[in-house]
Amino acid sequence: MTKDVLVRGFADNVHSDLSKKADQMGVSINSIVKDAVDQWLNKKTHVPHVHDLLIYADEKSMNNFLKSLDRMTSENEWFKSFAAPPKHHTEKVLSKLNWFNGTVKPYKPHGVDGSKYCGQVIGNILKNSDKKPLCCVDFVITDVAQNSFDHAMELEKAYDESRLPGLMFCPYKSSDLMNSDITDMIELFLMHDRIFLVKNDDIYKLHITKESIHKIFLN
Repeated sequence: MTKDVLVRGFADNVHSDLSKKADQMGVSINSIVKDAVDQWLNKKTHVPHVHDLLIYADEKSMNNFLKSLDRMTSENEWFKSFAAPPKHHTEKVLSKLNWFNGTVKPYKPHGVDGSKYCGQVIGNILKNSDKKPLCCVDFVITDVAQNSFDHAMELEKAYDESRLPGLMFCPYKSSDLMNSDITDMIELFLMHDRIFLVKNDDIYKLHITKESIHKIFLN
């Protein structure tokens, strides 16, 4: 049984171009759209293992982002979870939204056993996810970076080599990041799939590529 699908934001010029292409190919617009949807679904049959970097300006900006993230995942089968230091400003916000708090007590992410502790947090979240893809925001890494950026980098590398299914967001305060070594900062950027800058209600996507000097004078 077929159903009609309403596509919002389908501009008149796009519809006109699509109609011309359909006539040239001798097929209907519906056939083209169905083929595109089928190809998209085939690519999405596997759960993504995404590792994203969040650089946020202040607490208000991060809280706004989390509320938006919650709305975007409200009708999907994501396991919404987080980890944060005790009395962190996001704990109240996310607990109110019924996100799972995977933080393990006693809270000990620093020192010799810090890596082991962070592994326990990830394991706790995975254990309670009931095999659903994760939508997780890890504020423990924020705390670790404030204390030792080198330790944060070690944790980032460890997670990047054994990612969990779903979306993992690693948030860093912009002030902390700007105080780090430029080499470490670039390495941090490169080990994440996407880099987002969060300020107030706005989200910017940052792209970083290695370039040679001669490209400065091209285009």
